[in-house]
Amino acid sequence: MAMNVGGRTQATINVTPMIDVLLVLLIIFMVVVNSHYVGLDAKVPEKPKESGAVNLQDIVILVHGDATVSLNQEVVQDADLEARLAQVFRSRGNHLIFLGAEPELDFERIVHVIDVARGVGLDRIAMLPRQPSNL
Repeated sequence: MAMNVGGRTQATINVTPMIDVLLVLLIIFMVVVNSHYVGLDAKVPEKPKESGAVNLQDIVILVHGDATVSLNQEVVQDADLEARLAQVFRSRGNHLIFLGAEPELDFERIVHVIDVARGVGLDRIAMLPRQPSNL
Protein backbone atom coordinates (compact mmCIF):
# COMPACT_ATOMS: atom_id res chain seq x y z
CA MET A 1 0.00 0.00 0.00
CA ALA A 2 1.36 3.38 -0.89
CA MET A 3 0.87 6.42 1.32
CA ASN A 4 1.09 10.02 0.20
CA VAL A 5 3.15 11.97 2.73
CA GLY A 6 3.78 15.59 1.90
CA GLY A 7 3.41 15.11 -1.83
CA ARG A 8 5.71 12.06 -1.85
CA THR A 9 4.61 8.48 -2.16
CA GLN A 10 5.98 6.23 0.58
CA ALA A 11 5.84 2.43 0.29
CA THR A 12 4.88 0.26 3.27
CA ILE A 13 5.10 -3.48 3.70
CA ASN A 14 1.94 -5.43 4.45
CA VAL A 15 3.06 -8.03 7.03
CA THR A 16 -0.34 -9.68 7.59
CA PRO A 17 0.15 -12.43 4.96
CA MET A 18 3.63 -13.18 6.34
CA ILE A 19 2.26 -13.55 9.88
CA ASP A 20 -0.50 -15.84 8.60
CA VAL A 21 2.04 -18.09 6.89
CA LEU A 22 4.24 -18.07 10.00
CA LEU A 23 1.36 -19.15 12.25
CA VAL A 24 0.31 -21.94 9.87
CA LEU A 25 3.90 -23.26 9.75
CA LEU A 26 4.17 -23.07 13.53
CA ILE A 27 1.01 -25.15 13.96
CA ILE A 28 2.20 -27.70 11.38
CA PHE A 29 5.57 -28.13 13.12
CA MET A 30 3.94 -28.47 16.54
CA VAL A 31 1.63 -31.24 15.28
CA VAL A 32 4.39 -33.11 13.42
CA VAL A 33 6.83 -33.07 16.34
CA ASN A 34 4.27 -34.28 18.89
CA SER A 35 2.94 -37.10 16.71
CA HIS A 36 6.39 -38.70 16.23
CA TYR A 37 7.37 -38.89 19.91
CA VAL A 38 8.42 -42.39 20.92
CA GLY A 39 9.52 -43.42 24.38
CA LEU A 40 9.10 -45.84 27.22
CA ASP A 41 6.17 -45.52 29.57
CA ALA A 42 7.31 -44.89 33.11
CA LYS A 43 5.44 -45.05 36.37
CA VAL A 44 6.74 -43.13 39.35
CA PRO A 45 6.55 -45.04 42.65
CA GLU A 46 3.93 -43.76 45.06
CA LYS A 47 6.24 -43.80 48.07
CA PRO A 48 9.82 -45.02 48.47
CA LYS A 49 10.57 -48.25 50.28
CA GLU A 50 12.05 -47.90 53.73
CA SER A 51 14.90 -50.30 53.03
CA GLY A 52 16.97 -50.50 49.89
CA ALA A 53 17.11 -54.29 50.01
CA VAL A 54 15.33 -56.31 47.37
CA ASN A 55 12.86 -58.97 48.51
CA LEU A 56 14.01 -62.55 48.00
CA GLN A 57 10.88 -63.26 45.94
CA ASP A 58 11.81 -60.53 43.45
CA ILE A 59 13.70 -61.23 40.24
CA VAL A 60 16.81 -59.14 39.57
CA ILE A 61 18.21 -58.97 36.05
CA LEU A 62 21.70 -57.56 35.56
CA VAL A 63 22.75 -56.83 31.98
CA HIS A 64 26.41 -57.45 31.14
CA GLY A 65 28.39 -56.30 28.13
CA ASP A 66 29.43 -59.77 26.97
CA ALA A 67 25.97 -60.81 25.61
CA THR A 68 25.01 -62.38 28.93
CA VAL A 69 22.45 -61.51 31.55
CA SER A 70 22.41 -62.48 35.22
CA LEU A 71 18.99 -63.66 36.33
CA ASN A 72 19.20 -63.81 40.15
CA GLN A 73 22.90 -64.80 40.07
CA GLU A 74 22.32 -67.31 37.25
CA VAL A 75 24.14 -66.39 34.05
CA VAL A 76 21.88 -66.67 30.99
CA GLN A 77 22.84 -66.13 27.35
CA ASP A 78 20.85 -63.53 25.39
CA ALA A 79 19.40 -66.19 23.08
CA ASP A 80 18.01 -68.14 26.07
CA LEU A 81 16.69 -65.14 28.03
CA GLU A 82 13.13 -65.18 26.67
CA ALA A 83 12.61 -68.89 27.38
CA ARG A 84 14.17 -68.61 30.84
CA LEU A 85 12.01 -65.60 31.81
CA ALA A 86 8.88 -67.39 30.61
CA GLN A 87 9.85 -70.41 32.70
CA VAL A 88 10.53 -68.35 35.85
CA PHE A 89 7.34 -66.28 35.62
CA ARG A 90 5.00 -69.09 34.57
CA SER A 91 4.14 -69.88 38.18
CA ARG A 92 4.49 -66.37 39.64
CA GLY A 93 1.64 -63.92 40.03
CA ASN A 94 4.01 -60.99 40.59
CA HIS A 95 5.28 -59.79 37.23
CA LEU A 96 7.82 -57.37 38.68
CA ILE A 97 11.49 -57.44 37.77
CA PHE A 98 14.37 -55.23 38.81
CA LEU A 99 16.75 -54.35 35.99
CA GLY A 100 20.32 -53.18 36.44
CA ALA A 101 23.22 -52.77 34.04
CA GLU A 102 26.92 -52.06 33.90
CA PRO A 103 27.58 -48.30 33.78
CA GLU A 104 29.46 -48.28 30.46
CA LEU A 105 26.79 -50.31 28.64
CA ASP A 106 24.89 -48.84 25.68
CA PHE A 107 21.24 -48.09 26.37
CA GLU A 108 20.28 -50.01 23.22
CA ARG A 109 21.34 -53.22 24.94
CA ILE A 110 19.22 -52.41 28.00
CA VAL A 111 16.19 -51.62 25.85
CA HIS A 112 16.64 -54.97 24.09
CA VAL A 113 16.37 -56.76 27.45
CA ILE A 114 13.29 -54.66 28.33
CA ASP A 115 11.71 -55.64 24.98
CA VAL A 116 12.39 -59.32 25.65
CA ALA A 117 10.83 -59.01 29.13
CA ARG A 118 7.76 -57.26 27.74
CA GLY A 119 7.47 -59.91 25.04
CA VAL A 120 7.19 -62.55 27.77
CA GLY A 121 4.42 -60.55 29.44
CA LEU A 122 6.32 -58.77 32.19
CA ASP A 123 4.70 -55.38 32.46
CA ARG A 124 6.36 -53.97 35.59
CA ILE A 125 10.08 -53.25 35.20
CA ALA A 126 11.95 -51.28 37.85
CA MET A 127 15.37 -49.82 37.08
CA LEU A 128 18.02 -50.27 39.76
CA PRO A 129 20.21 -47.28 40.56
CA ARG A 130 23.91 -47.39 39.77
CA GLN A 131 25.87 -48.96 42.57
CA PRO A 132 28.83 -46.99 43.98
CA SER A 133 32.15 -48.39 42.76
CA ASN A 134 33.78 -48.18 46.22
CA LEU A 135 31.62 -50.96 47.74
